[in-house]
Amino acid sequence: MKIDVCFSPSLYRYYADNLDLIVVVTDIFRATSTICAAFRNGATAVIPVRSPEEAKAYKEKGHLVGGERNVKKFEFGDFGNSPSEYTAEKVKGREVVFSTTNGTRAIDEAAGCSCLIIGAFGNLSAIADYCLSQQKDVLVLCAGWKERFNMEDSLFGGALVEKLAAAGYNAAFDAAQVALSMWQEAKSDPLKYIQRSEHIKRLEANGLLDVVADCLAIDTTSVLPVYDKETKKITDCLYPTKPQSSQSILL
Repeated sequence: MKIDVCFSPSLYRYYADNLDLIVVVTDIFRATSTICAAFRNGATAVIPVRSPEEAKAYKEKGHLVGGERNVKKFEFGDFGNSPSEYTAEKVKGREVVFSTTNGTRAIDEAAGCSCLIIGAFGNLSAIADYCLSQQKDVLVLCAGWKERFNMEDSLFGGALVEKLAAAGYNAAFDAAQVALSMWQEAKSDPLKYIQRSEHIKRLEANGLLDVVADCLAIDTTSVLPVYDKETKKITDCLYPTKPQSSQSILL
């Protein structure tokens, strides 16, 4: 089995010649971290939609709606795109419609693969355990920023490459090795490493630096959000694994 990393949704078509693989979509700041938080707090489903117009149409029909464009929360939304907003009091037993600048774009791009799962640092071990149990090729699809490379998603890719390569996966691919090198440099202090990123500056400009610790915390949940291409919903498949450790990163 092999693991590779795709640094942008616009590159996905070059990896999609084999659809019988597990695609792990990641958008660390903040969509996939937020989706994991919603399921951790009892949401029954997340409905990803590509455009704000689709999200607003759902809102008008009475659905809970979360998301953003260019870091700004929708004016009509119930939530923005930060994990702390999706509390059990608000989402337990509910479906949430969700649309973001980059994360839901990446989900839509890979929706036709055989297995699409949502990956974040919070469910890193759950993702690795599931991939190992399935014994399929794995592709980490980084949401990036408006089709461009970013640091934080690539770091997650490197962390997953490290786990699966240690278990025998073939990671001898340029992108996988670059992501792994980044992670090996960053993992002793991811917060310090990520201070160089463009997106930290965007979060700071919008008063959102408080989300960074949540989004970089490793193994805080065992949820395994899986996209169902028939219903076009993400649900927690309740894979029977427990986080192997809990590592918080403090500001």
